[in-house]
Amino acid sequence: MYCRNCGSTLHQSDSVCPCCGVPAGTGTNYCGNCGGTTDGQAAVCIHCGRPLGGAPQQGTYQAPNYGPGNTGYNTGYNAGPMPGGAPNPGFPLKSKLAAGLLGIFLGVFGIHNFYLGYTSKAVIQLLLGTVGILLCGLGPCISALWGFIEGILILCGSIPTDAQGRPLKDS
Repeated sequence: MYCRNCGSTLHQSDSVCPCCGVPAGTGTNYCGNCGGTTDGQAAVCIHCGRPLGGAPQQGTYQAPNYGPGNTGYNTGYNAGPMPGGAPNPGFPLKSKLAAGLLGIFLGVFGIHNFYLGYTSKAVIQLLLGTVGILLCGLGPCISALWGFIEGILILCGSIPTDAQGRPLKDS
C-alpha cells in the first residue's frame, strides 16, 4: 500500500503517512496499490488498472470499467498488456491451484515458473534440476526443495500474481 499524496510505502496498520502526515487513502498524486504516479483527474491507475477511488482492499481484484467502446487496452490477436503493465482483459487469469501443484510436483524443473511467466527463474530451476546432477545430485535436491516451497507459497497466497502482475484466480 502506498501513500496517495507522496508515494511512500505504507503499512496496513498506518492510518496516517509517516512521511507527509496525510491520512492514508487521501491525495491524488500516486496510486495506493502500485505507487505509480497518477493524474488527479484519473479514475483508474494506468500502471496497474486499479480504481483510484480510495485505498485498495487487500486480496481483491476489480477490473477497471472503461465503458462501451473505450477499453483502454491494446486490442487484437495476442496484443498483450498495455505499456505500464495494465492487464489485458483478453488474457485469462492463471490458476493458483494449478501453479501450486506444478510447483509441488514438478518444481524441480521449474514448470510452475514457466506457467506463471517467470522464465529466467524457470530456466535456472530447469538447469539445476537437469544439469545439476553433475554436482553429486545436489542441484536437483536444491531445485526440488525450491519448487516445493514456492508451490506451498503460491497455494497459501504469498505469491499472489503472475509475472505480468495479474492476480492468480482461486479456482
